Amino acid sequence: MVSIDPKDLPVQKLHQYLLGAIGPRPIAFASTVDAEGKPNLAPFSFFNVFSANPPILIFSPARSGRTNTTKDTYNNVKVVPEVVINVVNYDIVHQMSLASSPYAPGVNEFKKAGFTALKSDNVKPFRVAESPVQFECKVNEVIELGTEGGAGNLIICEVLKIHIHDEVLDSNGMIDQQKIDLVARMGGDWYSRANAESMFEITKPISTCGIGFDALPVDIKSSNILSGNNLGHLAGIEKIPDETNVNEYKLLELSDLFVSLEDNPLALEEELHKRAQSLLDENKLEEAWLTLLSFNN
Repeated sequence: MVSIDPKDLPVQKLHQYLLGAIGPRPIAFASTVDAEGKPNLAPFSFFNVFSANPPILIFSPARSGRTNTTKDTYNNVKVVPEVVINVVNYDIVHQMSLASSPYAPGVNEFKKAGFTALKSDNVKPFRVAESPVQFECKVNEVIELGTEGGAGNLIICEVLKIHIHDEVLDSNGMIDQQKIDLVARMGGDWYSRANAESMFEITKPISTCGIGFDALPVDIKSSNILSGNNLGHLAGIEKIPDETNVNEYKLLELSDLFVSLEDNPLALEEELHKRAQSLLDENKLEEAWLTLLSFNN
């Protein structure tokens, strides 16, 4: 393992390590205006949501690591403390990237990148019509984290109004995570796409408690097949299936396997662990437990 003291690295190399390790990062496609009302549009991947009550988004247009200059977005919100944060999906990712070009102050990135500027309801900056979700925000505070190249500037934004395209909503009127097709930044020139092929669900233990890693049976915990991630998945179950359910599952689903390997218990255990691992990959937690427990029943 390589161990690094950030103080020993040039800023550019430290920047690459940070962005290579911390991702994917959502993209704030920030629309601002200068004192004369001229629009500016730029993407930032130092961004996230930090509160729902009040609704707070924070993004950071950092100082240039090479020239120590500040971004037009930062300069604009210091004069006109308003911003529209537009969400980036796959349909607009190349246009968004084009808008990140180092155009001179005063150049309209809406026109350069081919976006449609929509008038906002509550703030002066324009919205990106092609963005699936647009947040009109007032800037509550700007926190400068340093004065040297690479230092961030936290733009703390309070959401005043949200605009959502109908086509990304589900039947309950909520945002469908597959329809919205979001894009995020990785390190270097890399992006990631949150589509159906890359996403997976894990039920959050908000009101339930799993049995925990320490409660796993020794033979399961010491498996040569199951990974630590598999064991963590198994440890998330609230209650281990009882013997009756195990025997029933064994009879209905595993009898052929037990008959074929009845003279080779080591091979049988290995096969059961492999099958349980496949079930976990399909998020079939209880079936995985029933499979594993059948070996000793």
